[in-house]
Amino acid sequence: MKKYVLAIDAGTTSSRAIIFDKKGNQVCISQFEFTQIFPKESWVEHDPIEIWKTQLKAIHDVVKKSKINIDEIDSIGITNQRETTVIWNKNTGDPVYNAIVWQDRRTSSICEDLKKNGYEKIFYDKTGLVLDAYFSGTKIKWILDSDNKIQESAEKGDLLFGTIDSWLIWNLTNKKHHVTDYTNASRTLLFNIHLLQWDNELLSILNVPKTLLPKVLDSSQKVGLIDRSILNAEIPICGIAGDQQAALFGQMCIKPGDVKNTYGTGCFCMMNTGNKAVKSNNKMLTTIAWKIKDETVYALEGSVFIGGALVQWLRDQLNIIKESSEIEALAKTVEDSGGVTFISALSGLGAPYWNPNATGAIMGITRGTEKGHI
Repeated sequence: MKKYVLAIDAGTTSSRAIIFDKKGNQVCISQFEFTQIFPKESWVEHDPIEIWKTQLKAIHDVVKKSKINIDEIDSIGITNQRETTVIWNKNTGDPVYNAIVWQDRRTSSICEDLKKNGYEKIFYDKTGLVLDAYFSGTKIKWILDSDNKIQESAEKGDLLFGTIDSWLIWNLTNKKHHVTDYTNASRTLLFNIHLLQWDNELLSILNVPKTLLPKVLDSSQKVGLIDRSILNAEIPICGIAGDQQAALFGQMCIKPGDVKNTYGTGCFCMMNTGNKAVKSNNKMLTTIAWKIKDETVYALEGSVFIGGALVQWLRDQLNIIKESSEIEALAKTVEDSGGVTFISALSGLGAPYWNPNATGAIMGITRGTEKGHI
């Protein structure tokens, strides 16, 4: 009897696998961090192979720890960090470059050039997004422009692009399916959220060959079967959604006006706007919340790039803590922040400012300021 669903949560700092029963109760979880790579100031990368290996490890580990029978797993759902860009060779399976993470700011100059050339309104009207290094389109352009051989391979049709969901599905199905869903496609700067298709004009502006792009599927439908070598069973993948859209749905924000706020690696406020793509007067993003069969649901979103990622920064760069789990106990050593204010613009500022050049600041420090205040 099919009793369980396996959820893959491919996050920004770790790969998780979670088993739920049919009532939505969490049965077991496994989580493994992967390396954050900072080649230059404001650059953030991941190794796609490490993401795949840690995700595979999490899948095997959660099944082992749960002690359930593989035959009891009904299906697999995938949620993922959005915008992070992977380009790989479809013949060898090798990435041509590290994954460029959504927090990465290296393409800010490309975005500024596009604005100067009058393209800002075209992109916003078609995609609902502002021209910012946050999104996948300029990351794809940067990778293709970085090496003539990469550009040539792309033009020959030898390369594939995907956000992390696409990369994982391609590997889980042993290269059989190059797909994404509407929520992830809507974060690329290449997808027309009104016509629900890749936009040829935007592809032309960024010089991105259409052959790179995955097929776009509903957020809930049968995608394909995982290869038998993964779990010795061919389990269907039946759902894909970007992490914030998945959170919106998971928090039962299914009616227009319903809002959720997520505090994770970054912080994201999202409101269901129903079947209408509502334009914001305050530089919020218009995006696809989900598409299931004939219904497309839209959302407005405000994005803060650095939230919980500060905990890693305090651990790895400042050595204020040794383990992330120590942060709560440290905060409890003081009654309040002691007047200290922390502007977490370590990767620029997101909504509503969209300032890629903004940097972080800690203010209100006195002789009495302690680690706990920060």
